[in-house]
Amino acid sequence: MLVVPAFLVLAATLEGLWLERRNGTYDWKAYFTSIGDLALRMVLNLVPVAIAAGALLRLWDHRLCTLPLDEAWTWVVLFFGQEFCYYWMHRADHRVRWLWATHSVHHSPDTLNLSAAYRLGWTARLSVGPLFFAPLVLAGFPPLLVGGVLAANLFYQFWLHASWLPRLGPLEWVFNTPAHHRVHHASNPEYLDANFGGVLIVFDRLFGTFVAEQPGVAIRYGLVKPIRSNNPISIGLHEWRAIFRDISRSKSLRSALSAAFGPPRS
Repeated sequence: MLVVPAFLVLAATLEGLWLERRNGTYDWKAYFTSIGDLALRMVLNLVPVAIAAGALLRLWDHRLCTLPLDEAWTWVVLFFGQEFCYYWMHRADHRVRWLWATHSVHHSPDTLNLSAAYRLGWTARLSVGPLFFAPLVLAGFPPLLVGGVLAANLFYQFWLHASWLPRLGPLEWVFNTPAHHRVHHASNPEYLDANFGGVLIVFDRLFGTFVAEQPGVAIRYGLVKPIRSNNPISIGLHEWRAIFRDISRSKSLRSALSAAFGPPRS
């Protein structure tokens, strides 16, 4: 259970030491903030309450069929199906405020490095983002298998947060790369809300959300309205507080729903 988090933290630590030696500086406060966020998430994962997971397990009982896992085509379909669902979940993370409340934590660092990769927010169970994978479960893929493939997707994305890596030539056309992910983490108007893919970048190209890194436009990382805090609890609750504040000030059901499920306001 602890092997993967330990590996991620070790890799981020080595990167930090190397960057500090190369550049003369490294944001160790942000590094420890990300570790705090990871620790909170691991503790909360011990709580046996998972709304989305429970819903997917119930949906599995009503699946349309059971797919053969000993056939190669099944895994190909699962890979591309998971990528497709991930793309729309990730896109919704940026367009639906209720989902953005958790996902904004991942975009809160004003520098991009490996430690930012595991700053994912510790309120994910409120966001119920995994429900975007319901079509795969209904089609006959076991929920645990879908979750495992999603975990592999997220693990692939770890190295994408090494902002010092160069462009990768022809691979940029098909795969999500550090160059594409730098754009995704940018808060510049030219780059905002782009490159939502996981392993692949093809769905961004198909659905018009791909933006290439532009040599003349320096990337500004972080949120449009930065959070001036290194407290993982404050960062994790920042957008949730704003949502419930705006709901309490709403004068109609429509405005309350907009405050919760409309576009992000920060």
